[in-house]
Amino acid sequence: MTDGSTTPPAPAPSVAIIIVAAGSGTRLGATEPKAFVEVAGRTILERSLRSALSIAEPAQLVLVAPSDRVEQAGRIAEAVAGAAFSSVAIVTGGDTRQQSVAAGLAVLQPGVEVVLVHDSARSLTPPALFEAVIAAVRSGGTGVIPGLPVADTIKQVDWMGSVERTVDRSQLVAVQTPQGFPKDALVAAYDSASDDFTDDAALVAAQGLAVTVIDGDPLAFKITTPWDLARAESLVAASPAAPSWRTGVGIDVHAFDADAPLWLGGLHWPGEAGLAGHSDGDALAHAICDALLSASGLGDIGGRFGTADPRFENAHGDVFLRATVELLRAEGYAVGNVAVQLVGNRPKIATRRAEMEAHLSELIGAPVSVSATTTDGLGFTGRGEGITAIATALVSGY
Repeated sequence: MTDGSTTPPAPAPSVAIIIVAAGSGTRLGATEPKAFVEVAGRTILERSLRSALSIAEPAQLVLVAPSDRVEQAGRIAEAVAGAAFSSVAIVTGGDTRQQSVAAGLAVLQPGVEVVLVHDSARSLTPPALFEAVIAAVRSGGTGVIPGLPVADTIKQVDWMGSVERTVDRSQLVAVQTPQGFPKDALVAAYDSASDDFTDDAALVAAQGLAVTVIDGDPLAFKITTPWDLARAESLVAASPAAPSWRTGVGIDVHAFDADAPLWLGGLHWPGEAGLAGHSDGDALAHAICDALLSASGLGDIGGRFGTADPRFENAHGDVFLRATVELLRAEGYAVGNVAVQLVGNRPKIATRRAEMEAHLSELIGAPVSVSATTTDGLGFTGRGEGITAIATALVSGY
């Protein structure tokens, strides 16, 4: 986390994700709106938010909720997003899906260029599908929708139920969300719409914008009926016999500040120039946090513990490490090990390496190895202007 006092604020996100959660869920047969029904102990809305928050780049999230559930939706979003909750806007939905999306479009930030519209009922959608849609919109400048080939034979029937013809299924796809669009085109299409459409792709196509289909994902199915809910429960509950292992990388850079004390690897280094930062500038600790969050798909340290949060001003690296480990444990992840390397001329860590490794290992609850190198006088680290820390982490989860 390069959060020095002279670092400019992070750029506004160029992507927005509108999550539509205003449906009644009548066909599900539940006693409350569909988004607030639980799948294996977590609401459909919470699972949808977690997928959206797990994409690699920051995005503005717009949550469209039923009028009587706005406060509850806010509490769920805050619990899921943590420090990134400031990027979440919560609005009241309309009587139709189209009205609900229009309410979300009305609160988009000025810098947004790509908009994804996602049904919260597709709560098991992998983050990779969000990222694929974003990339396709940027590369093609068109509307983009994920879809799956139709496997069943399709018959066209008349009003009496008699078969009129067999439809060529090779040209058919079952459409999913998130559906992505250039923001200006989507907003213009909504402003011009006079009819009600079943999805956003149909609306923008009616206004002349090309729409492209990319490969969807079977996990992006829509929870509509009790059968769908049971299917989702089974998929979530079907843990593999062995944990899956995931790796992550974290990099942090800080400039030296002669007026600050040096905290590195959770230890105080008397007599050494400190590191500039909103917190204590502990580059080793921050790089480890980013590696752990990267491995578990939980974002990054800037999104989780941003400089706008006064709780972390001047906070030591231990605070960030403990909070990060708690986040991982809450998501069912365990840390396997961490390796972190310091790149710079000073401090010389050899005399305190064992102490640092023991301290970090205790904080994380897993082995941590620390190494150091120089750049032979090259670059800002070689000139003694600051340091870089590079960490890798191995985590497991079911």
